[in-house]
Amino acid sequence: MTTSELAHRNFYLRLERRIGWLTLGAGAIGTLLAWRVASGRAAIGIAAGAVLAWLNFYWLERGTARLVEVAKGETSDGEKRVPQASLFLMIVRYGLIALAAYVIVVSFRIPVWSVLSGLLALGAAAIVGSLYGVLFDNE
Repeated sequence: MTTSELAHRNFYLRLERRIGWLTLGAGAIGTLLAWRVASGRAAIGIAAGAVLAWLNFYWLERGTARLVEVAKGETSDGEKRVPQASLFLMIVRYGLIALAAYVIVVSFRIPVWSVLSGLLALGAAAIVGSLYGVLFDNE
């Protein structure tokens, strides 16, 4: 691996970590604002949506990392196939998130808009994390 490839790889690893904690941070800020401005139920919805967004990102990150390992032949057990659990999560993760959001809204009577707003925390984190990386992460 060349120095340039290693620098790019480290940049993307830092960006992935940054997006992960920024998602939870944006959710926390949104939760506090909703609690102050709207209601406790709205705050719970935003927090739940942000956690679901973070889980989505985490599952996507794990699944793609496993696919890359298999493609490069770098798995620890020498396996040449993607594990069924990784494939399952890659395929049904949106359905699982939608089901969890539905249960949260219906069972706990949380406003739908608050859960959807919490899910947007991942997009906000991706934008802020990428802008920071482009503007200030010059390693």
